[in-house]
Amino acid sequence: MSALRIVLEILLVVTSFLVVVLVLLHKGKGGGLSDMFGGGISSGAGTSGVAERNLNRITVGLVLVWTAVVVLLGLIQRVS
Repeated sequence: MSALRIVLEILLVVTSFLVVVLVLLHKGKGGGLSDMFGGGISSGAGTSGVAERNLNRITVGLVLVWTAVVVLLGLIQRVS
Protein backbone atom coordinates (compact mmCIF):
# COMPACT_ATOMS: atom_id res chain seq x y z
CA MET A 1 0.00 0.00 0.00
CA SER A 2 2.96 2.27 0.56
CA ALA A 3 4.03 2.06 -3.08
CA LEU A 4 0.52 3.00 -4.22
CA ARG A 5 0.55 6.02 -1.94
CA ILE A 6 3.89 7.20 -3.30
CA VAL A 7 2.68 6.80 -6.89
CA LEU A 8 -0.49 8.75 -6.10
CA GLU A 9 1.47 11.53 -4.38
CA ILE A 10 3.77 11.87 -7.40
CA LEU A 11 0.74 11.87 -9.71
CA LEU A 12 -0.84 14.58 -7.55
CA VAL A 13 2.21 16.83 -7.86
CA VAL A 14 2.45 16.33 -11.62
CA THR A 15 -1.25 16.89 -12.26
CA SER A 16 -1.29 19.95 -9.98
CA PHE A 17 1.53 21.52 -11.96
CA LEU A 18 -0.11 20.70 -15.30
CA VAL A 19 -3.49 22.11 -14.21
CA VAL A 20 -1.83 25.40 -13.26
CA VAL A 21 -0.03 25.57 -16.61
CA LEU A 22 -3.16 24.75 -18.60
CA VAL A 23 -5.26 27.31 -16.75
CA LEU A 24 -2.65 29.96 -17.45
CA LEU A 25 -2.71 29.07 -21.16
CA HIS A 26 -6.42 29.81 -21.47
CA LYS A 27 -7.48 32.86 -23.39
CA GLY A 28 -7.99 35.76 -21.05
CA LYS A 29 -11.05 37.99 -21.01
CA GLY A 30 -8.74 40.98 -20.96
CA GLY A 31 -5.24 41.45 -19.58
CA GLY A 32 -3.75 39.21 -16.95
CA LEU A 33 -1.45 36.23 -16.90
CA SER A 34 -2.59 34.77 -20.24
CA ASP A 35 -1.28 37.89 -22.01
CA MET A 36 2.08 37.45 -20.30
CA PHE A 37 2.44 34.03 -21.98
CA GLY A 38 1.51 35.28 -25.42
CA GLY A 39 -2.28 35.24 -25.11
CA GLY A 40 -2.52 38.81 -26.32
CA ILE A 41 -0.43 38.12 -29.40
CA SER A 42 -2.31 34.95 -30.35
CA SER A 43 -5.73 36.55 -29.88
CA GLY A 44 -4.71 39.33 -32.24
CA ALA A 45 -3.65 36.74 -34.80
CA GLY A 46 -7.07 35.05 -34.63
CA THR A 47 -6.87 31.86 -32.58
CA SER A 48 -8.99 28.90 -33.52
CA GLY A 49 -12.09 28.11 -31.55
CA VAL A 50 -11.23 24.42 -31.95
CA ALA A 51 -7.91 24.90 -30.17
CA GLU A 52 -9.62 26.65 -27.28
CA ARG A 53 -12.24 23.87 -27.00
CA ASN A 54 -9.52 21.22 -27.02
CA LEU A 55 -7.63 23.09 -24.32
CA ASN A 56 -10.84 23.21 -22.27
CA ARG A 57 -11.37 19.46 -22.70
CA ILE A 58 -7.80 18.64 -21.72
CA THR A 59 -8.03 20.92 -18.68
CA VAL A 60 -11.33 19.40 -17.51
CA GLY A 61 -10.00 15.87 -18.01
CA LEU A 62 -6.86 16.63 -16.05
CA VAL A 63 -8.88 18.23 -13.25
CA LEU A 64 -11.00 15.06 -13.06
CA VAL A 65 -7.82 12.96 -12.75
CA TRP A 66 -6.53 15.36 -10.07
CA THR A 67 -9.82 15.06 -8.16
CA ALA A 68 -9.76 11.27 -8.32
CA VAL A 69 -6.18 11.21 -7.00
CA VAL A 70 -7.11 13.50 -4.11
CA VAL A 71 -10.08 11.29 -3.21
CA LEU A 72 -7.97 8.11 -3.41
CA LEU A 73 -5.27 9.64 -1.22
CA GLY A 74 -7.95 10.64 1.29
CA LEU A 75 -9.33 7.11 1.35
CA ILE A 76 -5.86 5.63 1.80
CA GLN A 77 -5.18 8.07 4.64
CA ARG A 78 -8.45 7.16 6.34
CA VAL A 79 -7.79 3.41 6.10
CA SER A 80 -4.22 3.69 7.41
